[in-house]
Amino acid sequence: MSHFLASVTDLFEYALRNCIDSDMVGITMSNEVNLQDKGIGISFRRKDQITANVIWSVFEKVAQSNASFNVLDKLVMTIHSVKMPIGHRRISTKGRPLENMVHLKRNIIEDKAEENCLARAVIISIAKLTNDPNYNSYRRGFKIRPVVDHLLATTGIDL
Repeated sequence: MSHFLASVTDLFEYALRNCIDSDMVGITMSNEVNLQDKGIGISFRRKDQITANVIWSVFEKVAQSNASFNVLDKLVMTIHSVKMPIGHRRISTKGRPLENMVHLKRNIIEDKAEENCLARAVIISIAKLTNDPNYNSYRRGFKIRPVVDHLLATTGIDL
């Protein structure tokens, strides 16, 4: 069973390498020796919902009732994928990148700090809500370090 699960996982990673997680995928398995038997079908699901365990559970249920299935027979798997539309209308590449929008819009704040970014975001939010005169300095990254250190020291939170 572990060999089957590993093989199926590798097979699907290869077969679905060009699909994204939101694409719908359906699978049909049949026995190459006896093609007149009905195939085993797995209903269409999102790609991220199909795992080797899902396939194994369906395969296990149906294979027990198939009298002509042998362990050494070749298994033919047909994978059907349907690309699902994402969003509304067409994808537009027009517009400005986030870095430019941060400078133009006053309601978007980007914090590039590598440490204590959550504490910095809290300080900036509180400064905005309380109309702190240092709000613009905090937004730009000035004068904020001592305030963040004070917040972390007084709350005892280790971020």
